[in-house]
Amino acid sequence: MSGNVLLVEDDDAIAQLTKMYLEAEGYQVSVISDGLQALDTIKVGQPDLVILDLMLPGKSGVDICREAREFYQGMIIILTASEDEMSEVSLLKLGADDYMTKPIRGHVLVARIDALLRRYHLANNAHDISGLNNSYGIVINGENNTAYYEQKPLALTQSEFEILHVLVEYAGEIVSREYCCQMVRGIEYSSNNRSIDMRVSSLRKKLIQAEIFNAVIKTVRNKGYKLVGNQI
Repeated sequence: MSGNVLLVEDDDAIAQLTKMYLEAEGYQVSVISDGLQALDTIKVGQPDLVILDLMLPGKSGVDICREAREFYQGMIIILTASEDEMSEVSLLKLGADDYMTKPIRGHVLVARIDALLRRYHLANNAHDISGLNNSYGIVINGENNTAYYEQKPLALTQSEFEILHVLVEYAGEIVSREYCCQMVRGIEYSSNNRSIDMRVSSLRKKLIQAEIFNAVIKTVRNKGYKLVGNQI
């Protein structure tokens, strides 16, 4: 596969090795080492994927990831120094799509990126076909990956948008966890994988923050989720 990758890494040796490995696999890679430059670079360049180290000079990867999700809908892979540095739950809440623990193995990184891109394109292709969807006042525009409620845009991560799009499209019907995973990039389906549940939980909070009280995402035990009207 191919795509534009932004690598935010202050260790020159790691940055250059990673850049060379990804470029050999067909990716176009830009590298910056200062956390203070990251947000502007992401906003201007809009890369397909950001590889973001947590420990950076100027601004931490935690802050960059959280603030980038206010305007960036692409994919973010976090690089951590150890598994104890931040939990998977914490990283997903920040808006990360995946994370890896150093030292990074090049072939594993490429495999992770390929998996994210495949799911990203699968979701985008499905959304582009469906165009506009409207349910309970929530309007989904699949052509530009935006969601609105009462004409106000909803601040969602890409994965949250993808889940909401599916739930709105099948409003009132049960959408299986497996199907949600298929439509959300970076999640390999497993009955024991709770990543999709964490993303649904995050989406629920976003709907409340947007003051959407006439619709609710219900969990149907052992089956999946459905968007239904809320009796208020």
